Amino acid sequence: MTTQRAGLAPIRKRLPDGATVLVNEARTTPAVTMSLSLEAGSLFDPADTLGLAYFFGRIIDRGTVHRTGDEIAETLDLRGVSLGVHVTRHRLALSCTCLSEDFQAVLDVVADIIKAPACLEHDVVTRRGEILTSIRQDDDNPAVQAIARVMALLYGTDHRYGRRGKGTAESVGRIERAALLRFHADRVVPATLSAVIVGDVDASAAVDAVARAFDGWQVTAAPSPPLDAPEAATGRRRDVLTMMNKAQADLAYGFVTIPRADPAYHAYWLMANVLGQYGMGGRLGNSIREQQGMAYYASCSFEADRLPGPLVVRAGVNAANVDRALESIDAEIARMGAEGVTDTELDNSKRYLTGSLPRTLETNAGIAGFLQSIERFDLGLDYDRRLPGLLEAVTRDQVNAAAARTLSPERAAVVIAGPYENREATPS
Repeated sequence: MTTQRAGLAPIRKRLPDGATVLVNEARTTPAVTMSLSLEAGSLFDPADTLGLAYFFGRIIDRGTVHRTGDEIAETLDLRGVSLGVHVTRHRLALSCTCLSEDFQAVLDVVADIIKAPACLEHDVVTRRGEILTSIRQDDDNPAVQAIARVMALLYGTDHRYGRRGKGTAESVGRIERAALLRFHADRVVPATLSAVIVGDVDASAAVDAVARAFDGWQVTAAPSPPLDAPEAATGRRRDVLTMMNKAQADLAYGFVTIPRADPAYHAYWLMANVLGQYGMGGRLGNSIREQQGMAYYASCSFEADRLPGPLVVRAGVNAANVDRALESIDAEIARMGAEGVTDTELDNSKRYLTGSLPRTLETNAGIAGFLQSIERFDLGLDYDRRLPGLLEAVTRDQVNAAAARTLSPERAAVVIAGPYENREATPS
């Protein structure tokens, strides 16, 4: 007889300034993880300054109007705190873990970083140089190039999902201090702040601490740009980036799927898991890597957000195996699109995803990330308890319908990057 997991017990409160606070008490260790997330990702970049959000994320913790960068670093270092700053298409997120006794002091520093970054000129120059170096490294990385190019094929270079998060050397070269401060004023606002606190702290005290840290912060966001749905694919698209000095070729093979709010989300999640995530890489890993020995890695990722997100198959292969590997991917995609999954595959995938949930929630950081997703997509504070049942309720017909709707080699976007010369004309 199995004992049902008690589940999370977060509280949620909306502050007067519009910010949302979620707190989950966890007394296992005398530590607190904080995750603060805002709607300030790269899709908000102006067309002429691509990379602005990423640039801002690289400079936000380098000093505020009240604290120098050295003072911030010293305050955090003395408490053994490492602050992570991450920028995605939609979000800017700051996260760290500290001892319970340091919670208020560390929160005050993080709040100051969010509310009043200085973006001093000498830091702008330094960070610009670092970003330009990173862009050059990405330009020389087949795996990074394959992903960037497949997103451009799937969404178009003018679509906000099809643009590169770091921008280009030209666009980053145009980013000045004034643009960074304007981005902060327009996008980093209380109304989109989601503050998640997990750990050895009283829930009501944590809410009060966040309220104090952001007291008096009154900023209104600029209008958000429209998020247009991508155009439906009408045929196969292919791009080859020849990089003869590389040791292997990287393949990216993708489709546009559904938004997170689509009722078929869990069916798609299970379908993607069977295709390229479960076990040693699902069907793709078993066929291309394990049985045929053609790939160094083979897997797929599925990402659904406010807009229909991508499902992307990735593989790293010897250049001599590119065409054979691509044929194998086509065959597996066509087979799953036509025949769907088996009962055994579906049952195994359900057990795998359900079994991975407790591992996700083993740490404060894992819980914080899970709660951020719950808040973003309005999944409900009991989602962790409902999720196993939601997965179990998905039928084979629903998974097969998701596969039939999406998986067709004739509608795929395909990118090959590495020591491979194009042997197929790219459609105009």
